[in-house]
Amino acid sequence: MGHAAIIGTGSFVPDNIMTNDDLSKMVETSDEWIRTRTGIRERRISSGLNTSDLAYEAGTRAIKDAGLQPEDIDLIICATITPDYFMPSCACMVQQRLGAKNAAAFDLVAACTGMIYGIVTAEQFIKSGMYRNVLVIGTEVLSKILDWEDRSTCVLFGDGAGAVVLSQSDKGGIILASNLESDGSKYKLLTCPAVPLKNPYVSVGGKNSQADLYNDTRSVIKMAGQEVFKFAVRTIIDNIEAVLKKTGLNSDDIRYIIPHQANQRIFEQASKLSGISVDRFYMNLDRYGNTSAASIGIALDELAKDTGIKSGDIVVLVGFGGGMTGGSVILKWN
Repeated sequence: MGHAAIIGTGSFVPDNIMTNDDLSKMVETSDEWIRTRTGIRERRISSGLNTSDLAYEAGTRAIKDAGLQPEDIDLIICATITPDYFMPSCACMVQQRLGAKNAAAFDLVAACTGMIYGIVTAEQFIKSGMYRNVLVIGTEVLSKILDWEDRSTCVLFGDGAGAVVLSQSDKGGIILASNLESDGSKYKLLTCPAVPLKNPYVSVGGKNSQADLYNDTRSVIKMAGQEVFKFAVRTIIDNIEAVLKKTGLNSDDIRYIIPHQANQRIFEQASKLSGISVDRFYMNLDRYGNTSAASIGIALDELAKDTGIKSGDIVVLVGFGGGMTGGSVILKWN
């Protein structure tokens, strides 16, 4: 039996570019304020395409890159916090559009760590022998859950989708080890409320009413920025160390680190504390901002196709996000 390996990548972002100067016309901020604090210069914002639309485009490109047909896909996993519907799943909608008639399909929620969780889940299906070809898509239209009057959050995020095809193979990005973690005690650091608790048995306006906690909330992202920053730095370091330990490799063996694209300062601090040169952290957030579950897939696709990953290169994917969640995958390109 071959290894679980990434044999194809794809990505898609909306055409519409929103620059920092564009944002400064909507909220009290400036290009200089955003760039110096985040490294972000612009982001893509959908002007009509929804989450499943972006997922379909990225998935189509990943399948083509893998040299497969939609009928060859056994399972579709969509990682997203911004689905078109609560039901059906984004993955089922993508399955229909792709014509992947032989695939099972489901969504997965791990926020910005979604692509990592999706890849590790796909790996288990492949290693068990249940499925051979799995399409994993991280896809988000975060613009629909932003408070566009809150400069602490609206300047950070963008829309996009990244996808990978994993298969039983000795070629491509072979998974050497992986790691997942979560810390639910910190769930309040990064939230987006869902449907309010409202039914005939819930009192509204009564003393200590749970419903009151929801009635004034909106489905927009809220973040405790400094605490998320500290969590992210620690999670990057811990998860890189975890997969290195599992493989017996050391940090000098790593050619590229592809982190969740959140904030340039996070990478710089992680680099400083870990002793790994920041030059090995692949970054494209200056052009896309934080695209949550999509970011690692978009970055991997760009790196594989534009810069080129050579045979023998060790690549670490590392994510962190709401939940709070974290995870990493270490690949050897063959």
